Amino acid sequence: MNITINQQTVELPPNATVADAVAHWQAQPPFAVAVNTEFVPKSRYAAHALAEGDRMEVIAPVTGG
Repeated sequence: MNITINQQTVELPPNATVADAVAHWQAQPPFAVAVNTEFVPKSRYAAHALAEGDRMEVIAPVTGG
């Protein structure tokens, strides 16, 4: 299955979850995740199934002012 992570197409196995995608992306904490512009809490990563064509953003916090 193909999804987009941070504007890059990624191939994941069928039935992949947000947790699988985060592991594939090798995201380093701290970060937040949104799928199709909806925030996904960390407690839901393993349960949130992805679908073909989903758009996922892994967003790191920015400090400063």
